[in-house]
Amino acid sequence: MTKTTTEMPEATLENWRRRPYNAWAFSHVDRLVATQPIRNGQNKHTLPRAEPLDLSKISTDGNRTIDAALADSFTDGFMVLHRGQIIAEHYGPTSDAGTRHIVFSVSKSLTGSLAGVLVERGELDVDQPATRYVPELASSAYGDCTVRHILDMTVSVRFIEDYLDPKGDVARYRVAMDWDPPRAFEYEGGLHNFVATLPHDSGPHGEKFHYVSPNSDVLGWILERAGGMPMAELLSHHIWQPMGAENDAYITVDRQGGARTAGGICTTVADFARFGELMRLKGRTDGRQVIPESWIDDILNGGDRQAWARGDLTELFASGRYRSKWYIPDDVPGEFCAIGIHGQWIYVDQAAEMTAVKLSSQPIPADDDLDQQTLQIFRALGKYLKR
Repeated sequence: MTKTTTEMPEATLENWRRRPYNAWAFSHVDRLVATQPIRNGQNKHTLPRAEPLDLSKISTDGNRTIDAALADSFTDGFMVLHRGQIIAEHYGPTSDAGTRHIVFSVSKSLTGSLAGVLVERGELDVDQPATRYVPELASSAYGDCTVRHILDMTVSVRFIEDYLDPKGDVARYRVAMDWDPPRAFEYEGGLHNFVATLPHDSGPHGEKFHYVSPNSDVLGWILERAGGMPMAELLSHHIWQPMGAENDAYITVDRQGGARTAGGICTTVADFARFGELMRLKGRTDGRQVIPESWIDDILNGGDRQAWARGDLTELFASGRYRSKWYIPDDVPGEFCAIGIHGQWIYVDQAAEMTAVKLSSQPIPADDDLDQQTLQIFRALGKYLKR
């Protein structure tokens, strides 16, 4: 199930997120950006396998076979678990089972799950002000919000998440995190300095869902202060090792060591799926409670539908909720997911006892048509397994 990777030396810090360079770069981020390892431990184990599905025999609602849909959606890695066993696995030409691929904003969901561990340990109180943990945020939009507002993306902060504007908020943000060369922007002193300057928007916190990636970098900063370790060590100690990851992962950091918890985690397909399966099993694996069950129950049952309806992602899901960095659509009972730009997904269908993941190198960050096609793939698989 492995393929030989082909190196593309043309990929640079200037072009690494653009096609065709991203097909190689997304699987070799540590060649371009500074990183810190998320170590696995001695408890590692291989996911079991069951009779494989023939993806050429299952069609999506768009009347296309799943293997065809995977082929034309820039898929780098794909895996489906049914009752914890691998039933489908696929890799693109620049990836294989050992490749550690960037998961972009699914990093937010990993970070949100880690928050639940620190809550259970008594090290974090999500109803407290963010400034209890990071006083440096006092003059920013985060100066009067709670950790819960940050977890649920209901901070009233002035930031426009436009990935394609070369002079917008995201462009300056990327320079601060060392994901882009400075170009027209002066170096602003790192990721933490950048987020601590973001201004308050009009309206109160908690009123509407507003997707702002820096919220999740702020959350990572809070967790580091609450947990007393750098983010890579927190993830290793509290999630990666206890869940039995087969391989080390890593996370990008800026030149000051600020971790990109909003989008910088890189991992193998199998460990990506293993984490999704851990969420499906309410945080428990091999007799160990890794993530508190109560935290996952709150993800599945909490969140504010009205805040979502007032928010800026209703084209993705017409109705639903967002809780602790996870999406809970209303479309299919028991479904929840984590989503990253350029086509990164964890999808869980509880009724189908299924966890599926997709890693991709789509040409543009946000592609509504490909997002809907990916949902069709996952939902077709869930429907098939529920027969």
